[in-house]
Amino acid sequence: MWAYNGVFYQIYPIGFCGAPLHNDGVCVSRIRKLIDWSEYLGELGVTSILLNPIFESDNHGYDTRDFKSIDCRLGTNEDFADVCKSLHENGVKIVLDGVFNHVGRGFWAFKDVQEKCWDSPYKDWFHISFDGNSCYNDGFWYEGWEGHFELVKLNLQNPAVADYLLECVKFWIETFDIDGLRLDVAYSLDHDFMKRLRSYTQKLKSDFALIGEVLFGDYNIIVNDEMLHSCTNYECYKGLFSSFNCMNMFEIAHSLHRQFGADQWCIYRGKHLMTFADNHDVTRLASILTNKEHIPLAYGMLFGMPGVPCLYYGSEWTQPGEKAPDNDYALRPCFEEPEPNELTDFIKKLISIRENSDALCNGDYKNIVIQNHQLVFERCSANERIIVAVNAADYPYTACHQELLGEGADLITGQEVKLEGQLNLPPYSVSYIKMN
Repeated sequence: MWAYNGVFYQIYPIGFCGAPLHNDGVCVSRIRKLIDWSEYLGELGVTSILLNPIFESDNHGYDTRDFKSIDCRLGTNEDFADVCKSLHENGVKIVLDGVFNHVGRGFWAFKDVQEKCWDSPYKDWFHISFDGNSCYNDGFWYEGWEGHFELVKLNLQNPAVADYLLECVKFWIETFDIDGLRLDVAYSLDHDFMKRLRSYTQKLKSDFALIGEVLFGDYNIIVNDEMLHSCTNYECYKGLFSSFNCMNMFEIAHSLHRQFGADQWCIYRGKHLMTFADNHDVTRLASILTNKEHIPLAYGMLFGMPGVPCLYYGSEWTQPGEKAPDNDYALRPCFEEPEPNELTDFIKKLISIRENSDALCNGDYKNIVIQNHQLVFERCSANERIIVAVNAADYPYTACHQELLGEGADLITGQEVKLEGQLNLPPYSVSYIKMN
């Protein structure tokens, strides 16, 4: 699967393109701005762009009106087809947000139910009771997603609904040549539907990637050979920033070993979970880290640990942003053009190192040295061994361990390294040492 060896770049298009939060019905070709960013993304080295909702919706994109039309605030299907062509020409694959758990109140089938009630052929597309009423006084009750009644839950166990959604996916592949889907709230999706989606998309495109949004629980339940290829690793997201803020590297080391270590009870060995430092739903890394010297170190950790790294647009140049109620644009701003800086250059180097390293993409994980302020771990495949070392302290540190032996080169600095049982780490540093 191509996604396992790649690096993702996430954009929330409605915010990124400066579109109004509420659908005003005015068609403006804002999505074409991504064409201007295609070269930047190609040069950055990312292999795929993950786009949050782009289809016609009531407001924020997750309240879909029409799965076959690009949101008019972003432009037309023709505009997006041109965007996809430009991205592909720059070596960037396209993964769209598949919002299959719920739709907006403006969704065409739900509006038919509002109009015809019992006589609507789409009444069984949703979880409806005509013995009750909704908070919108529809004259019937319906299930909303987790109590959000602007998001009408679809009945994925209805074959007609599943058939319709699969047909939409086929339309996206044929019209835009997309390469995968990020499944919104995958933890809420019907398992039989996900199995059908996996089988169906593989027949259309053998390497089509399916990545689920999962916040909790056992990822193995849906990340397997029958359902999804990957899912979001929220456990390690929390451990990543918390370990730096609390100056307690034992936290992220415990999570990584629990998930990917060599012990028989380690639960996700061989899986390629999506790792991230921030996204459109959480406070950005530059705002959540208390010590800004730790920002590049956190990215060094992210690209060195197991998983498929995903960057959130703007964070590669330390864009701040705090999660706030009723303020989508705090986390999902508009940028006219990229604003690269030294951090961007560092991340570009990390991307290049990772994409050319079998050990970092696919290797086993093993902790070597764990201290409150330092973590040294090994990534090892059949033909490559890399030692990743992070010193979060403001003073030098010498890591000592019997496995720190041999000669190699630091892939970040290019310097030759000879280890004789110890490794010297400068203050606020990260090293990727490829052993000979």
